[in-house]
Amino acid sequence: MTGGTPVAKSGSKEQPQNPGTRMVDALRASLKETERLREQNRKLTAALREPIAIVGMACRYPGGVTSPQQLWELVTEGGDGITPFPTDRGWDADLYDPRPGLEGRSYVREGGFLHEAGAFDAGFFGISPREALLMDPQQRLLLESSWEALEGAGIDPVSLKGSRTGVFAGVMYHDYFGAFGSGSIVSGRVAYTLGLEGPTLSIDTACSSSLVALHLAAQSLRGGESTLALAGGVTVMASPGTFVEFSRQRGLSPDGRCRAFAEGADGTGFAEGVGVLVLERLSDAERNGHRVLAVIRGSAVNQDGASNGLTAPNGPSQQRVIRHALAAARLSAADVDVVEAHGTGTTLGDPIEAQALLATYGQDRGEDRPLWLGSVKSNIGHTQAAAGVAGVIKMVQAMRHGVLPKTLHVDEPSSKVDWSAGEVRLLTEARAWPEVERPRRAGISSFGISGTNAHVILEQAPAAAEQPEPDPAPPMALWPLSARTPQALSAQGERLRAFAADHPELEAGAVARSLGTERAVFEHRAAVLGPDRDRLLDGLALLGASDDSPAVLRGRARTGAKTAFLFTGQGAQRLGMGAELRAHYPVFAAAFDELNERLGVGTAEVLLGTDPDRVDRTLYAQTGLFAFEVALFRLLESWGVVPDFLAGHSIGEVAA
Repeated sequence: MTGGTPVAKSGSKEQPQNPGTRMVDALRASLKETERLREQNRKLTAALREPIAIVGMACRYPGGVTSPQQLWELVTEGGDGITPFPTDRGWDADLYDPRPGLEGRSYVREGGFLHEAGAFDAGFFGISPREALLMDPQQRLLLESSWEALEGAGIDPVSLKGSRTGVFAGVMYHDYFGAFGSGSIVSGRVAYTLGLEGPTLSIDTACSSSLVALHLAAQSLRGGESTLALAGGVTVMASPGTFVEFSRQRGLSPDGRCRAFAEGADGTGFAEGVGVLVLERLSDAERNGHRVLAVIRGSAVNQDGASNGLTAPNGPSQQRVIRHALAAARLSAADVDVVEAHGTGTTLGDPIEAQALLATYGQDRGEDRPLWLGSVKSNIGHTQAAAGVAGVIKMVQAMRHGVLPKTLHVDEPSSKVDWSAGEVRLLTEARAWPEVERPRRAGISSFGISGTNAHVILEQAPAAAEQPEPDPAPPMALWPLSARTPQALSAQGERLRAFAADHPELEAGAVARSLGTERAVFEHRAAVLGPDRDRLLDGLALLGASDDSPAVLRGRARTGAKTAFLFTGQGAQRLGMGAELRAHYPVFAAAFDELNERLGVGTAEVLLGTDPDRVDRTLYAQTGLFAFEVALFRLLESWGVVPDFLAGHSIGEVAA
């Protein structure tokens, strides 16, 4: 052959290929790869923008607040958590002097204090009394609150050992004697005690620390660095130095109260507190079945830069951080209903913050849709490194209850603010937060004295999927409890009794599920059994008093103990066997009915019938016991009760 396209010899594996075909194939491959890269980019972009779910919260704040619910009750009732200085910290009795500027003295003698900051159950965490004395109270409070927040999220803290759970904690005081000023240990203590292996950071940007911690935690989750995160802040003033220094600068409100954005604002009021949030990617929270309390849509952090003073706030920087947070959330300012402000009650900072809010949130909204403005500092004082997270908890509760609480101590809006520059209104009275066509949304601001600003956009939790009809109430409810010591077990019984008595709306079955599936299990255990609330409460009272009763079962877990199930043989059958279990527990019913159908002899009809003689016939006795025992096993298995050994006699051996 002298020219043209080569042709393969007969039998050869090579075939002629047209150049045009090769080009088309190459183009198809290129397009396919381009689409793959685009899809990968879409997934990466979506992951970086994914909302972050708040699935658990815990806190301690002034006014005796020991839970998010108590904080909500304090702010909705107009409570004031400001009290005289604590008397158990060794502070100089002559610390107070009403003359401002007196060297070494404070002209303030009130603030927002955690008067129980010295209390700590060291044994619960396996910490020796000697080590506990050297622990900064901030370590203790953050550790306790982290545990409570996880349990509140329905997560057993013990189960997180070895997980990529991060700890992001705001902390700014390092003055506890014996703690050697090591703020890193405040967050590290939580990770060490729970065995967490995600990123662990102590963040000190002063008053913006907890919101900066929240921002970093959200980034860590979106980037896949953490699978779960604890974020918040803690403040305990072990010494009175802050009061003395700010008295010298004449920056304190004489009565310790924050009058946020008020004409009568006369300085800030310092306070203590701790707040912890449990955070998870929204898709993970939904897949894991965790209750979503609210969603973080976006957040931002920036710096004042070269402002008119190191500690002076910078209005343009505050505007920028707000706009960056809105951009991260892909929202406009008009999409936000309320801002929980930094609002410390100072004559310099509050007017600058208000003007920044007017310039951002106050524009492009009608008079009928103003931005509402408030500050939890009017109730509990300025809790510093724990201030931002206090605002988050308040706003989460406000979204859930549909109420915007009143801000206290506002005689009238500050005349240093041009309120006509935008549609921003102070919450001088509580207001309903109505449902509209979109989720409720709030902004939360925190500004640090060194110039680090943070802003978070919070959104109402997505509507939960329609829940199936609840199972019929079981004939008996069992409330399990456990503790490290017998004394703690009794105390826990009393606490549960008081809580259940105060909340009659709680269903016995729901309490049983929470106690049985969402709490860590310790060696000292008890269970209270009863057919109704009154009997269960009576049992808890007996447990609290350490009295014996058939309704209270006590025991102690043994290390290395194993569980065995024994399946009975013929002779244990009876009329109605399994009827109540089948009526009350879908898992039992599904397994029993499947076996009844597969056996094909009408076992269920005989067991649930009225003829006791037929039940004793071998055909029905053995098939009935087999179906009953296997279904009962499946029910226990669904509750996490799995044996190490199985044994059985006669038909029970077949079931085993």
